[in-house]
Amino acid sequence: MSSGVTQTDHSVESLKLNSVIGPRKFGIAPRRIQARKGWVGIDFRELWEFRELLAFRAIRDLKVRYKQTVFGVAWAIIQPLLTMIVFTIFFGRLAGIDKQTTIAYPVIVFCALLPWQLFSYCLVQSSNSLVDNAHILTKVYFPRLVIPLSTMLCGLVDFCFSFVVLLLLMAYYGIYPGPTILLLPVFLVLAMIAALAVGLWLSALNVLYRDVRYVVPFLVQLWLVVTPVAYPINLVPEKWQWLYGLNPMVGVIGGFRWAMLGESPPGSSIIVSTLATVLLLIGGLFYFRRMERRFADVI
Repeated sequence: MSSGVTQTDHSVESLKLNSVIGPRKFGIAPRRIQARKGWVGIDFRELWEFRELLAFRAIRDLKVRYKQTVFGVAWAIIQPLLTMIVFTIFFGRLAGIDKQTTIAYPVIVFCALLPWQLFSYCLVQSSNSLVDNAHILTKVYFPRLVIPLSTMLCGLVDFCFSFVVLLLLMAYYGIYPGPTILLLPVFLVLAMIAALAVGLWLSALNVLYRDVRYVVPFLVQLWLVVTPVAYPINLVPEKWQWLYGLNPMVGVIGGFRWAMLGESPPGSSIIVSTLATVLLLIGGLFYFRRMERRFADVI
C-alpha cells in the first residue's frame, strides 16, 4: 500500500478501538486489567469466579497423569507400599526401631507415608506449576493462584486409594480406629495447606530462578529425613519437640497417627506446626501476589 499502512496495522487498531468504543456503544463501561502496586492480598471473590477453571484443570491433570501407563492408578498404592517394605527392612529390623514401638511397625510407617506422599506430591507439583504452564500465563488473564491449586487436587485421589490399603493393613494386624478418626480430615487439610504454603514460595521463585526446579527434589528428600515417617515422634527428646514442631509435617503426621492408630496426642508439636504453617501460608500468599504481575514478563 502506498500509505505504508498494512492490513495488520488496521486490524490491530480496530481491535484497540473496539475494546474501548465497543463497550461504550452499548452503555457498558470498559474494564481495564492492571497490576496493583505494593503488597496486595488475595482476591478470594475473583478466585471463586474462576472455580470452574480450577475444576477443569484439576480433572484434566488427573486424566493426563496416568495416561499411557501400564499400572495406572495402581501407582498410588505401589509407591507407598514399596517404601513401607524398604523402611521396615532397614529401619525396623536392622536399626531395631520396631522393638521400640507398641504398634506394628509397618502400620506406623504406612500411616505416616499417606500424609507425607500427599504433601510431597502437592509440593513438587505446585512448585513447578507456573513454569510448566508458561504458555497459558502469557496469553490469557485469570488468577494465577488457580494453577498451583489445581495441580494439588490430584494428590487427593491417590490418597483415597492408599487409604483403603491402610485400612486393610490395620485390619490384618488387628488394629481398628477409634472416635479420633473423625479428626482425620483436619490433619489432611493441614498437610495440603503446608504444601501450598511452601509451594507458593517455590513456584514464584521458580519463575525467576530456574535452579529451584532442581532444588525441590533434593529439598523433599531432606525433608523426609527430618520428618517422623520412618520413626515415631517420641524418639525425639521431649525438650526438643517444640523446636522439632517447626517442621509443619511433624504435627500432621503425629496427629494422623493419633487419629488412626490411637497413639498419644501430638501435644505441643501440633500447635507449633500449625502456627508455622499459618505463617508460611500468609507470607507465601502475599509474596505470590506481589510477584504475580511479573510472571508473564519473566517466564
